[in-house]
Amino acid sequence: MDYSEFVDVYESLASTTKKLEKATILALFLKKLEKKGKAEWVYLLKGKVVPDYDAREIGISRQLAIKAISKGFGVSENEIVTRLRKIGDLGEIAEEFADKRKQGVLFSGKLKTDKVFDNLRKIMEIEGKGAVDRKLGLVSELLGQATGKEAKYIVRTLLSDLRVGIADGIIRDGIAEAFFEFGEESEKKKEIIFKVEEAYDLTGDFAEVVEAAAEGKSALGKLKVHPGRPINVLLPVKVTEIEEAFRIVGKPAAIEHKYDGFRMIISKESNGEVKLFTRRLEEVTKQFPDVVSVVSKYVKGDSFLLDSEAVGFDSETKKYMPFQAISQRIKRKYDIEELAKKLPIELNIFDVLYLDGKNLMPLEFEKRRKIVEKIVSNRKLKIRVAMQIVTDSEKKAREFYEEALKMGEEGVMFKNLKASYRQGRRVGYIVKMKPEVKDLDLVIIGAEYGTGKRGGWLTSYYVACLNDGKYLGVGKVSSGLKEIESEEGTTYAEMTKILKPLIEETKGQYVKVKPSIVVSVTYQDVQKSPSYESGFALRFPRITAYRPEKPVKEITTLAEIKKES
Repeated sequence: MDYSEFVDVYESLASTTKKLEKATILALFLKKLEKKGKAEWVYLLKGKVVPDYDAREIGISRQLAIKAISKGFGVSENEIVTRLRKIGDLGEIAEEFADKRKQGVLFSGKLKTDKVFDNLRKIMEIEGKGAVDRKLGLVSELLGQATGKEAKYIVRTLLSDLRVGIADGIIRDGIAEAFFEFGEESEKKKEIIFKVEEAYDLTGDFAEVVEAAAEGKSALGKLKVHPGRPINVLLPVKVTEIEEAFRIVGKPAAIEHKYDGFRMIISKESNGEVKLFTRRLEEVTKQFPDVVSVVSKYVKGDSFLLDSEAVGFDSETKKYMPFQAISQRIKRKYDIEELAKKLPIELNIFDVLYLDGKNLMPLEFEKRRKIVEKIVSNRKLKIRVAMQIVTDSEKKAREFYEEALKMGEEGVMFKNLKASYRQGRRVGYIVKMKPEVKDLDLVIIGAEYGTGKRGGWLTSYYVACLNDGKYLGVGKVSSGLKEIESEEGTTYAEMTKILKPLIEETKGQYVKVKPSIVVSVTYQDVQKSPSYESGFALRFPRITAYRPEKPVKEITTLAEIKKES
């Protein structure tokens, strides 16, 4: 398949904002892909070369992309940077330079999708000495054969920024429309879309889903969860009142502590290998050797997938620590054993999704909970089954809630006893209740360098909410981080180190950054403001936590901001 056929799809997707039209565009293309392409090429529709359960990115920075365009088209980096300031899109700049080449060079041979996919995957996997030069060589090879439009999307793919307005739901609907007939029957359409979504939830791999869908509904139903892969987790709906919680999940309900830690998916394969993943699907096995050891000793089963909350505690006082204190372990690449001793982890297991060859996700929650109790051996400050009561009494629920707060927990979770396990935020499955604190999860889209004693650090951060796949600014926050490393929490120096590789553009003291770093922000109130794209601004915002485990797609939405205004 020519890569130009992919480019045509990208252009068609970018030309409309209507979800139904996008799904139909994808459906037509997926039929073609199934006949004359490879299922794994479907990853390119999201600007990736691996399935979603694999958190690896192609790994080309904005600066490296500039070097690649310079090398590929024989233009100076300064010229590219000058154009970038005017256009703001390296993909379009690559398109311009590709179109300016002599026709004889331009059409020396059609660029094949196989070649693009293979080169991109090699770029992702290259490490070690000389990696940058080898990556540049592979990019230049592609740009040397590309037409203008092809060059645009090659560069955008390298930067994980296709700009075509596609999300998982649109791909799901496109698969359903491509391989199943449902005409005007809305109920049949809902059923098929549900089957496709369920298949994706189990596998985290649209290539597997496309292959199965092409074979029919029965093949979709045979797809199953794989130990060794992370999965998207079930997320709670927020409530502020016990009455509302019971109304949503029903009575009686299971009520559990809401721990001040981070979500951890624990996987054990039949070969005995234990892997650990965050809710962002990032593998953190190496960062938590202590957890691997505990799971191997105190959880029964040849293979399993567990859902849990990892909570840190002080090794000397044995007191539980807030999430901010242990978040540094998630990204740690060195002195891991030393940090594990200083900030050990206790696992709170609250669900089992797979055990010894059986997918348990369709089971009712109360049955899954009993299995958890059978396979997990409680060990103080190492691993335990999450604290729980089952009740229909609002009085007992409130007592349990207040007890959790006294113990330093965030609040409680109410769970529907009859609910299956479905990924994403599902109404009627699970809710969380904690004291009403105005705390938003927002993504950093820009920053400014500080002055004086904060010189050299990025110390002011422009934060954004999410609305239909777009990031809309809601304010600038300059407080909440620490200046001294010995103080608890993330420092300005650490945040600067995190943000620098993500810088896309620099204008004086201001830098634009790739939206991927999530922070929790508290504030006094929200007011309408023309100063930011959202139309709203936070008053007196303050960063309360760096959230490396939080996926960007789960940040606060514009609709939620409006509710607070």
